[in-house]
Amino acid sequence: MTDSTDSTDSTDSTEPAAGAPERRPGGRTARVRAQVLDAVRAELAEAGHEGLTVEGVAARAGVHRTTVYRRWRDVGGLLVDVIDAAGEMDWQPPDTGSLRGDLTALNREIQESLVVRPSFAVALMAASFHSEQAARAQTRLWADRYAQCEILVERAVERGELPARGARAATDLDARGLLVAATAPLYHQLVLLRADPDPRLPKRAAAAAVLAAAAGAFSVPRTKRA
Repeated sequence: MTDSTDSTDSTDSTEPAAGAPERRPGGRTARVRAQVLDAVRAELAEAGHEGLTVEGVAARAGVHRTTVYRRWRDVGGLLVDVIDAAGEMDWQPPDTGSLRGDLTALNREIQESLVVRPSFAVALMAASFHSEQAARAQTRLWADRYAQCEILVERAVERGELPARGARAATDLDARGLLVAATAPLYHQLVLLRADPDPRLPKRAAAAAVLAAAAGAFSVPRTKRA
């Protein structure tokens, strides 16, 4: 990364010239994107949405502002791409051998992301209230993450930790509802109430959700299939 923001358009362009071969992933285009998105994360965490500008991102990334405008157009486009990049990460849900252990590990990851200062996760949530583009992208990311984490519930059923739902059962297990119940206390305490982090909360919230699930709290009527 360089400090200069005076590069010409021809050297900073992220789009191939007419007839040029498509750039391979990991080439200059990917490097420029990585530099810019790193700058977005840093600027957003430090200054919030109000302080996020195309010019500031370009300066921090060491690229010309016209490069940023050409590829991302505006702050909304930058936020969408940084959220999309989070979805591209090779992240896997915990696998500790028990549902309680998996949810506790997941909650610890969440707590760490919310208490680190500056917190990019908190800044991104705040920014989504100012940008419809970012809000839609963040909704997609959350939906994908919850879908990815449903494997925790599926494994728990296979291990016999939660009641199995046979083909003739009248109810299904609401896996997403269970996951939301397990993780919501972290966001409530740390984002809404702005309370000091409680090292016991990840485990307690996980345990409460597991007990509720075992008691049938997340059983929902099975949808009839034709």
